[in-house]
Amino acid sequence: MSEFTISQLGERVGQELGVSDWVTIDQSRIDKFAACTGDHQWIHVDVERAKRESPYGGAVAHGYLTLAMVAPLAMQIGVLPKDAAAGLNYGVDKARFLAPVPAGARVRLRVVLTGVEPKDGGQAIMKTRNTLEVEGSDKPALVAETLAFLIPARGAPR
Repeated sequence: MSEFTISQLGERVGQELGVSDWVTIDQSRIDKFAACTGDHQWIHVDVERAKRESPYGGAVAHGYLTLAMVAPLAMQIGVLPKDAAAGLNYGVDKARFLAPVPAGARVRLRVVLTGVEPKDGGQAIMKTRNTLEVEGSDKPALVAETLAFLIPARGAPR
């Protein structure tokens, strides 16, 4: 859980909020994402063909799977203020897929608070820069600027 409140977010702009644990993006997760989304492009799900034909030497995770990892890894870090009842996805200002995530690779998320916009009733929009790092790679898989709409818990100071 975070050690700061919604009203204290402004003091933390520019600061790193944390780094997640490493998580393996295995072929099973890639296959489940393909089944869920209907994106069965061979470079993701046909392991043998990807070994033969992919410029990466094997299957790689979907870009949108890497983007989908931002929310759960940010929650693992504890980026929500301690007095927030909820943090709802509000949007993505920018997302860049910079490097592939090979099947079996480990990734982790690094989150920096880049802005906060106070709203009525103690609510706020929190903007973060999320960098999904790939273990052993100089280049991150993804950098995404995301927005979360923060709703204070009942009874939290406003």
